[in-house]
Amino acid sequence: MCLLLGAAGVGKTLLVKRLQKLSSQGGQGDLGEPPPTRPTVGTNLTDIVAQRKITIRELGGCMSPIWSSYYGNCHSLMFVMDASNPTQLSASCVHLLGLLSAEQLSDVDLPCYMTVEEVKSLIRLPDIIACAKQHITTAEISAREGTGLAGVLGWLQERCGTSR
Repeated sequence: MCLLLGAAGVGKTLLVKRLQKLSSQGGQGDLGEPPPTRPTVGTNLTDIVAQRKITIRELGGCMSPIWSSYYGNCHSLMFVMDASNPTQLSASCVHLLGLLSAEQLSDVDLPCYMTVEEVKSLIRLPDIIACAKQHITTAEISAREGTGLAGVLGWLQERCGTSR
């Protein structure tokens, strides 16, 4: 199980839909226009099948007070931050630091998605990485434009897949 977390409105649902389409195209091809999305109320389970089956549990941003209830079955975690929303970045940083300090997630691989340079400067990423128990992967992506998604799909296959 891969948890997908982030504040409300950062693009988690769009990311899952784009990854699903990309995996159905064998990791290549034009993704077309971004599909319509609605805010996630509660949780969504999505299976992505490429070389392996990967289950992603997306939790709505408004559920952040109870995210910890879902850590137990988590083998990896994707945390999404929206670099185009500076007012939300400080709250996202607090959420990220909370995730990194959660004992249940100490062995989880955790990528961060926004521009790498912005993460480094805004939330002192080198200091966070030095103190974190988890392996942290960073990648610059745009679910809207479809850039960087093949790398995310590869990461999911490597870290999260179960044999099928």
